[in-house]
Amino acid sequence: MKKLDIPKKVILFCNGSKCGKPNKHNRKVFRGLLKQTEMKEEVIMVKIECTDNCKCAPVVGFQPDNAWFGEVSEKKIPQLFEEYVAHQKLFNHE
Repeated sequence: MKKLDIPKKVILFCNGSKCGKPNKHNRKVFRGLLKQTEMKEEVIMVKIECTDNCKCAPVVGFQPDNAWFGEVSEKKIPQLFEEYVAHQKLFNHE
């Protein structure tokens, strides 16, 4: 058995009927930011089953922060990325 490297962050994307299509685009935007900031090896993105928050679709979560957000749009992604992903990189390099 091989031990796997543990990512510093996990971004969770609801893939339920209301979230699936918009989160497909959101994953693409997050993937671009990960490449741009050279954090692709430190963060994984995971599609998850419905979170039962359909009224707030699309839903995205950040672990280990246990921070969840609804109505995530391309416009909001840079702020979320900075606060929950890139900030972690800055914090770890001080």
